[in-house]
Amino acid sequence: MPLAAPPLTPPVPAPVADPAADPRPLTAPRLRECHHCGQLQILPAMPPAARAVCLRCDAVLRHTHYDPLGIPLALNLAALMLLAIAASSTLVSVSSSLGQRRIADLFSGPLDLERAGMWELSLVVMFTTFAAPLAKLLATTSVLLAVRLPRPSPWARLVFGWLQHVRPWSMVEVYLLGVFVAVVRLGSTVRIEIGPALYALGALMLIMVAADAALDPEAVWEAIGRHRDRAIPPRGAGWRARHAAARRLGCGTCQMVSRAVPGALCPRCGFTMHPRKPDSVTRTWALCIAALLLYIPANIYPVLTLTQLGSGHPSTILGGVRELLNAGMWPLAALVFFASILVPGLKLIGLAILLNGVRARLRDRTRDRTILYRIVEGIGRWSMIDVFMISLLVALLQFGTLISVHPGPGAIAFAGVVILTMFAARTFDPRLTWDAAGLQSPETLPPAAPPSAAEDPHRAGAPA
Repeated sequence: MPLAAPPLTPPVPAPVADPAADPRPLTAPRLRECHHCGQLQILPAMPPAARAVCLRCDAVLRHTHYDPLGIPLALNLAALMLLAIAASSTLVSVSSSLGQRRIADLFSGPLDLERAGMWELSLVVMFTTFAAPLAKLLATTSVLLAVRLPRPSPWARLVFGWLQHVRPWSMVEVYLLGVFVAVVRLGSTVRIEIGPALYALGALMLIMVAADAALDPEAVWEAIGRHRDRAIPPRGAGWRARHAAARRLGCGTCQMVSRAVPGALCPRCGFTMHPRKPDSVTRTWALCIAALLLYIPANIYPVLTLTQLGSGHPSTILGGVRELLNAGMWPLAALVFFASILVPGLKLIGLAILLNGVRARLRDRTRDRTILYRIVEGIGRWSMIDVFMISLLVALLQFGTLISVHPGPGAIAFAGVVILTMFAARTFDPRLTWDAAGLQSPETLPPAAPPSAAEDPHRAGAPA
């Protein structure tokens, strides 16, 4: 017998202050769906610097700030300037014992990978270290500037909607860790000089983290939709049939709940809404199997070949860990082993546990499996450390017959594993875990009554 879902109650950990006693402005109450467990609940009026969490799975539904638009704008403008400095100055330079010198900047790794015939790896490194961060900063800055206009441009919602999908691929912090690993490995071979770009990247990482922490996406969406035309479309032919099939759907892009038929466009962001991610289980299984097939050659084939005085020494990921252990760098060896070997394998195991839980309709430990999903989704990008390290080694260690580094086929397979597992984690719908346990929220079914006053006034279809 299915278990009853909890009632719609405010998902806050503590009571909200009385508006009469607290002069700070409050947000408007909204009906929201938790995209980790599927529970519909009323997000109450919240003061600045407050956090609302899901009453069922503890996912953060909203985190308000004192200046949710001004401070992120200033931080993103500063981050753009730092990215310009990092892209136009020297990252690292090395010198050999014979006086030969090599200089690397942010683009040296991708360019040298392309010259080595590995354009696929070059595109991955270029996109994750420069293109995605630049797109993220430009998109955020342009939207935050647009909402300050008397009437925001219609493109603002589309840009901010795509920003949610680009954000996970911006990997400045992962790249910095890869540079650190490469510099430590080079320390015993060549003389190293740190360039200004590395300091700029370090500052950029801190500013971007602060900007993400200060941004309230819901405040941005409210500012974008404040001046939009909210006219309700006329009741045409077939309105009653569409009305009967309508249900409350939470948008996976802007998080707004609207009454609409599955497949309708969200009235606020314009992206398609579905009760659950389409074909989530099938697509996730396919991506996991593909990643598993690549995981084997990624650990068997060499990721790089070190040629010294005409003699080549191919090195796999596990071989690199052994070299670090033999050199006494056991903390670095542990980091590379965890990020490059354990994390991809654990991600595949974690996704298999989640998928099998849905298939077997397990009713216990649903909350624990939701936490497992958050871990799987959050740690996958850190496996790119080895790919970034290889790109920097290829750019720096090119001293002819004395010493040189060439990328191996294992690097392409390993990058494929990381990308496929990231797509698999984003394709899986964690709400299926709760659905399989019989814990669906009753409001995901077609409601008999019109939406409550706490819902947004937008409509994706005809009026209720």
